[in-house]
Amino acid sequence: MHLKFSILSWGAWSPQYQQANEWLSWPTIASDDSALQSAVPKLAHVPAMQRRRLSKLTKIILEAASQCTPPEQCRSIFASQHGEINRTIGLLKDIVVESPLSPTGFSQSVHNTASGIFSILTGNQAASTSIAAGKNSFSQAFIEAYGQLHADPQPLLLAYADEPVPQVYRQYSSEPEWPISVAFMLAPANCPQPAIASLNLTADTREHKSDDEQLSFGLLLSSIAAKQNTSGYLAGWHWELTCSD
Repeated sequence: MHLKFSILSWGAWSPQYQQANEWLSWPTIASDDSALQSAVPKLAHVPAMQRRRLSKLTKIILEAASQCTPPEQCRSIFASQHGEINRTIGLLKDIVVESPLSPTGFSQSVHNTASGIFSILTGNQAASTSIAAGKNSFSQAFIEAYGQLHADPQPLLLAYADEPVPQVYRQYSSEPEWPISVAFMLAPANCPQPAIASLNLTADTREHKSDDEQLSFGLLLSSIAAKQNTSGYLAGWHWELTCSD
């Protein structure tokens, strides 16, 4: 199976690389891990009353989506492996100690929280899909995007975000080490609109791949920022990025 896309714009956020041009310095080693772990986007475009109620996961995914500058009305796909697990754990702890549950926390503990908040803040009434597919959530979002673009070639927004899971679940998860969110405005490969890069995904069932063949989020994003071609295996697929001149 081959999936081909045009990337019209992109955005990404992590504690150390918060704007597109900052990914050019990847992989700089962090000097203050604790300070970086607590960093969150400022989201100046979101009213303060709404911003303070948002979880960190929702904030970072909204930041990446905003950097893409999507049109006012466009379809969207939001993907996350762990979703609002940190908020859910907090609610469970409140239940254990018999504390009242926060209505806001409860309403925003579902997996499609980011999708709903994005729709409310932007007034976007187009269809939105939320995806959770374990360690393959990132690539499964692209499969969903390919299907939607095949049915309707109008560009769509794809956003992915995850953050470290609570300590109680850490033994069952090896990623991510840092909060990270990425977003792309995607169109079909033959889209007439100007594209910053093309992306080809190829299914691969090999179990063992060398370290040189692996592609990380950091390398993918730094390559886009530097307008450099790259390829490798990520989330169960082979990715080939070709940047436009």
